[in-house]
Amino acid sequence: MTNETELTLRLRDPEQRTSAFTELVEAYKEPLYWQIRRMVLVHDDADDVLQNTFLKAWTGIENFRGESKLSTWLFRIAYNETLNFIERRRQATSIDDEGAAAVAATLQSDPYFDGDETEMQLQEAIASLPEKQRLVFTLKYYEDMKYEDISERLGTSVGALKASYHHAVKKISDWFNKLE
Repeated sequence: MTNETELTLRLRDPEQRTSAFTELVEAYKEPLYWQIRRMVLVHDDADDVLQNTFLKAWTGIENFRGESKLSTWLFRIAYNETLNFIERRRQATSIDDEGAAAVAATLQSDPYFDGDETEMQLQEAIASLPEKQRLVFTLKYYEDMKYEDISERLGTSVGALKASYHHAVKKISDWFNKLE
């Protein structure tokens, strides 16, 4: 991948912007997709949010001040777009025990989901978490990110992230204990 500083300079140049943005999409589409997918769980929804993320990035690229890394800026856009999507979805329906079971049914019919029964139960438990806890848990558990990196990406203190992760783990543990 191209150096972020060089890519940022090319994105600011109107003559190079389109090719630089294509390179940006190629470099970040997969990690952004998986961050989003772990939050929304369904492939088609993740694709929609990813498309909205890149659309926002394209329309806002001139406003990127370079105070953070380009990747941090993109992941922040993806995070915000994911939360917006989840909020719109929540206004239409709520995720409780029945909603989590619906998530499991959706995952079972998703051709891109290849997990076993335990993974399905874990996804149900994760789906029942509040959005912030869900995101912190997925970044820490699935991506094995350090709290400092999550803090930079989300703009939240390390202490708050540790508390969110602790609460998420406790709720997931309680979820599995209820199944027994």
